[in-house]
Parts: sequence; C-alpha cells; structure tokens
Amino acid sequence: MGGSVAGLEIVDHWIGGVRCAVHDSAPGGSGEAVVFVHGNPGPMDDWAELIPEVSGFARVVAMDMPGFGRSDRPRGFDHSIEGHARFLGKLLDQLGVRRAHLVLHDFGVAWGLRWALDNRARAASLSLVNCGVLEGYRWHRYARIWQTPVAGELFQLVSNPRGMRFALDRDNPKPLPRAYINRVHRFADWGHKRAVLRLYRTSRDPVSAFPERELGAEAIAAAAAGLPVCVLWGAGDPYIPVRFAHLQRTYFPEAEIHVLDGLGHWPFIDDPQAVLTPLAAFLRQRIRD
Repeated sequence: MGGSVAGLEIVDHWIGGVRCAVHDSAPGGSGEAVVFVHGNPGPMDDWAELIPEVSGFARVVAMDMPGFGRSDRPRGFDHSIEGHARFLGKLLDQLGVRRAHLVLHDFGVAWGLRWALDNRARAASLSLVNCGVLEGYRWHRYARIWQTPVAGELFQLVSNPRGMRFALDRDNPKPLPRAYINRVHRFADWGHKRAVLRLYRTSRDPVSAFPERELGAEAIAAAAAGLPVCVLWGAGDPYIPVRFAHLQRTYFPEAEIHVLDGLGHWPFIDDPQAVLTPLAAFLRQRIRD
C-alpha cells in the first residue's frame, strides 16, 4: 500500500503473512533506533508531531500494529500482550533494529515492555506514556464494556464520531481536536473493532503477561536493571490515574517521572511540545550512533 502520513513515508512490511504499515526514517541505517509504539486506538499517526524532531538526531521507526490503522486485520491474529510483543520483535528483526529505544503509549507499553524484558540486551531505553506496570489497576468503564460478550459488540456497532467526541471531551481535561476524532473513526472498521474486543478480552488482568510480578516488584526491577526509563503522564488521565505514574518507581527505581498538568490520556495530542521537550532530552542523552 505505502504512502505517507503528515509527511512521513510509509512502507508495507510482511511479517508472517501479515501486512504491517511502517515508517522508517533511515531504512537500512543505524541498528539503533527510537521505536514509537501506539496503543488503542492508535495508529502511528499519534506520533506525527513528535517524529520529525526525534528524526533529527536518531533513526525513527513507527508502525500500525495488526488490527490498527493501515495494517492488516487478520481474524486469527493473537491479540494478547504476548502476541503483539512477538510481532513487534519480528518486525524489529526484519528492520535490522539491534538496539531499541522504545517510546510506548497505552497498550503499546505492555507490548513493548514484554518484548524488552524478553530481549534485555537489545532494549536501550523505555519511555512510558500514560501507562506502565498496573498492579492493582481497575479497568475503566469502556474497557469493562468491551470485555463483556455481546455488550462489547453492540457498543462497537453503535459507536460513531459524534458519540465518540462527546464521550472523550467529557472525560478528558481539554477537548481533543476534531481531526483526531475523525482519524480514529476513519480507521475504525469492523476488523479494527474486532481486534479491540479481542485485545481487551485477552488482557483482563493487565499484568498477567508479566509472570515476573509473581516474584514481587523486585523481580521486574531485576529483569530491567540498568534500563533507563522515562515516565510521561498527563495528570488528568481519566482512564489510568496519575498515581500509577509514581508507582512506576516501584519497578524502575531510577526512572525519570514527568507529570504533565492539564493534559489527559493522549498528552501528545493535547500538547505535543509538552511531551517532546522531556522526551527528546531523555533520548538525546542515550543515543549512541
């Protein structure tokens, strides 16, 4: 398919027979890259305001994960956290990314963190945006609907841009741009909606993909030892409360934590510069190539 978004070139890659839309600022270049991974509802367009500046000092990779954006929506895809982590790993292998600075949001945090813990030697840093290790988390109301058979399907069937705009503007500290709402709806075909339902239903316990937690927070801290971590969190997030930002130091004791006042679950949409300033400073200190 190929094409571009917000001036970013997009090329299709095939991973295990699944077409994945990818932006790579320097194909075949440095084996070290900043890798942006979206969450729900994605897709890579979420990062469009951040990528150009980061591309000025590093190779940048972003993608639409299966079920999202321009990528395929295969019925049989494993939409568990582990399934997405495996897919992400295969994509990085194909792109020749040997050291990944992961910038992660929402479910992308779970996908990227699972990959990082399984591939510690290749994980160069983690930047966690409005999500992290969520021990003790209680799902928000939309997630609980999506996790409920029949109710979730009915909710997805009747969703529309007007209702979405009303719900998001009611929940978030500042109205999201209409262009963002329209973009989300543009990619929300039934294949995407089916993927969202499967994702939430395989992740009822948001930390079940991390058996390390059964040994205590120290086990995750040990697995991630020496891994630089930056936490960026919109203080007005109605879905994952800001208290979880501070709890990340339980697992990543040396983490930088930036609480962004007046911003919500998508702080890079609310105020891209508020996210970019600390993020770029964090990444610049850690890029080798």
